[in-house]
Amino acid sequence: MENGMVSSNTTVGFIGLGVMGEPMCRNIARHSGNRVIAFDPRPEPLKRLAPDGVEAADSVASLARVADVVMMSLPGGEQVREVVLGREGIRAHARAGTTVVDTSTCPVSVAREVATALAERDIDFADAPIARTRAAAEEGTLSIMVGGTDAVFGRLRPLLGATATDITHCGPVGCGQVAKLLNNMVLFETVAALAEAMAIGRRAGMDPQLLLETLSKGSADSFALRNHGMKAMLPGVFPENAFSTEYALKDIAYALDLAGDVGVDAHGARVAEERLRMARELGYGKAYFPAVLKVLDNDSDTHGSQ
Repeated sequence: MENGMVSSNTTVGFIGLGVMGEPMCRNIARHSGNRVIAFDPRPEPLKRLAPDGVEAADSVASLARVADVVMMSLPGGEQVREVVLGREGIRAHARAGTTVVDTSTCPVSVAREVATALAERDIDFADAPIARTRAAAEEGTLSIMVGGTDAVFGRLRPLLGATATDITHCGPVGCGQVAKLLNNMVLFETVAALAEAMAIGRRAGMDPQLLLETLSKGSADSFALRNHGMKAMLPGVFPENAFSTEYALKDIAYALDLAGDVGVDAHGARVAEERLRMARELGYGKAYFPAVLKVLDNDSDTHGSQ
C-alpha cells in the first residue's frame, strides 16, 4: 500500500468463498484493479473465479505471507478465531503493516480479541460485516458496517466500494459487529411477526397475499415484508442455498449474548430465537430462515385437527 491508501499495487487476499464470499471476491477482482488471491478448502469456487484473474492459494498461511490486505468471509466466530489466531493462521504468517478485514458475522468479543492479538504484531484490523442478499453480493450493492480506526476505514473504503454501495463507519473495532447483530436481530423479529400475521390472517379468512400487499401500503411496511415475506413466505420457497435457519440461530445467539453483556433483557429476540429453534426441529435447519413460517403452519394443522 502506498501513502496509507489501498492502491493498484495492493495484493488482496480473500479467505472463504461461500454464498457471499465468492461474489464479493469476484467483484474485488473485477473492479478494484488489485491483484487478488484466494483460499477456500473447496476447489470449485476457486475454479469459477479463475477466469476473473483470481489466483488460488494453497493455504491460509501462504496467502497471509503475500497479501497486503486479507479479507475473510467465514461462518462464524469459531472459524474467525482459528483462521486468525491458529498456528497456521494470519497472525503467525502475515507481515507487519498488513490489514485484516473480517466481513463475517461474529461476536463482538471475538472481533476485539483478534484485533488486540493482531495489534501485537503491528497488523491492523477492521470488522466489516455485510448485510443484504446473495443477489446484492453479486451486483456489488451490499451494505457494509465497519468497526475500526478512522485511518483504517479511510484506506479501506475504496476497496470495499468494489462490493458495496453503502459503507458505514460505525465506530471503533467491534462496532461493525454491534450494528450487524442488531440489524439481524430486528430482521429475525420482524420475520417472526410476519409469520404470526400470516397465520392469524389465514385463520381469520383473509388471503395471505392480499394481507401482505395491504400491510405494505401501511405503517407495517418493511424490507422484510417486501422481500422475505412476499418472495419467500408467500410462495413457500425456502431453498437450502440461502441464509439458513441454522445461520439465523447463530446470529441471534450472538445478539442475545451481547444483550446479556450490556444488561438488556431482549425478550423479542428470545421469542424469535424460539421460533427459529422450532423451525430447525421441524427439519428446516438448512432451509432459508423465513421457513420459520412453518412453525405457525404446523400450529395451524394441529389447531385444525382438534
